[in-house]
Formats: sequence, C-alpha cells, structure tokens
Amino acid sequence: MTMDEVAEYREALLKKRSEIFSEGGMKPLQTSMENNTRQGDMADQASGNNEVHIQLKLKQTDAKILQAIEGALRRMEQGTYGICRDCGEPIAPARLNAIPWTRVCIECKQKQTS
Repeated sequence: MTMDEVAEYREALLKKRSEIFSEGGMKPLQTSMENNTRQGDMADQASGNNEVHIQLKLKQTDAKILQAIEGALRRMEQGTYGICRDCGEPIAPARLNAIPWTRVCIECKQKQTS
C-alpha cells in the first residue's frame, strides 16, 4: 500500500470520526429521556421508550465504530494497516473503501459469520 493510499484512508477515518463526534454526544439521548417522564397515555410512553432504546443502541454502535477507527489509526502508525488480522494477507481496496476501519479481509469475515 502506497503512502498516498494510506493518507486517503486516514482522511476517510478522520472524517467518519468527526461525523460521529459532531452528532452531539449524549445530549439528544438525555433530552429524549427527560421528555419521556410519564407524559401521555401508555402508547405514547411505549413509543418514547422505544425512541430512547433506539438512540441508546445508535450511541453504542457509534462507540464501537470510534474504537475501531482509533485501532485503524494505530495500525497505520505501526505499519500494519490494510493487513488482515486473521490470515495476514492484504485486505482488498474495495473492502477498505467500504469499511476503512476493518481488521479482516472479506474471506476471514465470511468464515467468522458462518
């Protein structure tokens, strides 16, 4: 992998990290939880509970992606970015373009899910 390619992936990782941070942290979740304090009928309360649950899941997903992004940036510094953690082969550019924080090639990922 060339230095230019690594720089492009680094830029994509940093952009994604900025997008996650710019989505507002925990404030929207706190606001939803405060607005859901026993107002309306049971259907309204259930809907509010679902909204809070969905937002919490999204925050958890964002936290996992941020952790993976930080790991990818460390691998860039170590010179191991783009190498599959499981088999040691280069990860295809198409996969890195789709998921620049990935640690495994598509073949190893398919083995994990089967």
